[in-house]
Amino acid sequence: MMEIIPAIDVKDGKCVRLLQGREDSEKVYAADPVGVAVRWSGEGARRLHLVNLDGAFGRESKTTEMLRSIASLTGVKVQFGGGLRSREAIREAFDAGASSVVLGTVALEDGDLLAETLREYGPERVIVAIDALDGKVAKRGWKEVTRINVHEAARDLRAAGVREILYTNIGRDGMMNGPDLVTLRDLAQTGLSVIASGGISSLLDVGALVAPGYEHITGAIIGKALYEGRIVLRAAIALAGKGPGTSPPAPSDSGVN
Repeated sequence: MMEIIPAIDVKDGKCVRLLQGREDSEKVYAADPVGVAVRWSGEGARRLHLVNLDGAFGRESKTTEMLRSIASLTGVKVQFGGGLRSREAIREAFDAGASSVVLGTVALEDGDLLAETLREYGPERVIVAIDALDGKVAKRGWKEVTRINVHEAARDLRAAGVREILYTNIGRDGMMNGPDLVTLRDLAQTGLSVIASGGISSLLDVGALVAPGYEHITGAIIGKALYEGRIVLRAAIALAGKGPGTSPPAPSDSGVN
C-alpha cells in the first residue's frame, strides 16, 4: 500500500515551500513546524518527510531539535533529510528519533559511507534521494546537474544494496502540474521501492500513482497541495489505501518531464 507522506520543509526555523528548489522562491506557510507535524499526524499521516533546507544548502540549523520534538510528540515515523553528509550527522538524526534518513549527494559520491550506513542501520532505514532535471541527476541542493542518467543511478544504487529511493523531478517540484509518471513507472520496474515527489497536486495524481504498473511506489510526498488546501490529507490517505483498480482516472502522461 502506498503511504501519503506530508512534507515539512524547514528553513530558518519556519515551515516553507520552494519552487523547483530555488531559495529565492520561498513561501512561508507556518512559523511552527512542530505544530504542523502534530496537525498532519492528527489527520492520519503515518509518516512525515522532514527536510532541513538549511543543511541542504550547507548552513547550520537547529532542525535536529525539531526532529526530536516531532518524533516524541507525534509518535509517527519521520524520514529526515537535508545536509546529512557525515557519519556523525546520520547518527545524530537517528539519535533524535528519525525512523529513516534520506541521503542525497553523499550517497552518490561516497560509496563507503553509503555501505557503512546500510550495514549499521539496515537498508530499510536508509532512503536515497534521486533528484533530477531533464532526466539527469542533480546534486548539492539541486544546484549542480550531472551527466548521470536517472535510471543508471537507480541501477547502481540497487546494486549497492539500497532498497528504497525517493525520486523528485525538480522541474515539477512545487509547480502543481502533476508527477512525472513516465519516469516513476520506469523506476517502479527496477525492483526498488520508490517514493514519488514533485508536482502532486490533486486526488487524480494520487490515483495515478496507485494504478496498475505502479505497485512499487511505496509513498507519495505531498507539500504545497496540502498547505494550499488542494488536497485533503484524509481523502488522499483513503484513496491510496484502496490500491490499484479503484482510483479515479489518471491524468495524461503528456507534458514536461
